[in-house]
Amino acid sequence: MKKKAIVALLLLGGALAFVVHGGTEVPDAVQPIAWNKEACAHCHMLIGDPAYAAQVITTDGDVLSFDDPGCAVRYLREHKGHIHRAWFHAGHGDRWLAADDVAFVPVAASPMGSNLIAVARTTPGALGVEDVP
Repeated sequence: MKKKAIVALLLLGGALAFVVHGGTEVPDAVQPIAWNKEACAHCHMLIGDPAYAAQVITTDGDVLSFDDPGCAVRYLREHKGHIHRAWFHAGHGDRWLAADDVAFVPVAASPMGSNLIAVARTTPGALGVEDVP
C-alpha cells in the first residue's frame, strides 16, 4: 500500500509541476493580436494599425505585441538573449517577416513616431534592425 501511495504522489507532483510551468511549448508562430484592445508591451498604447505591428516571443514563452517597429526594436535591444522569435508586420497586407528577414524604410508617420515600416531585408536602401536609431 505504501508503494502505491508514493507512486500516486509522484504522479500528482509531476502533473502539478506540468500545470505550474505552463505545460505548453513556446510558440513558433505569430499569435493573434486583439486589435484596438491589446496594449503595446513597450509604450502601452493600444495596437490599432496592423501595418506597424510587431511581436516577440521570449524564451519563457511570453508573447509580447508592439504597435510600432521602433518599440519592438527597443525591446529586442534591451532583452538580447531572451528572445525565442520575433516578427514584424510587412506594412500593408497580412504578411509577417521574421526578425532575420526584416528591414525598414522611412514613412511619414507611425504610431509611436519611429516613422518606419517593415519590408523585406532585400529591399534596396532599407535599414537593418541594427541600423535603426
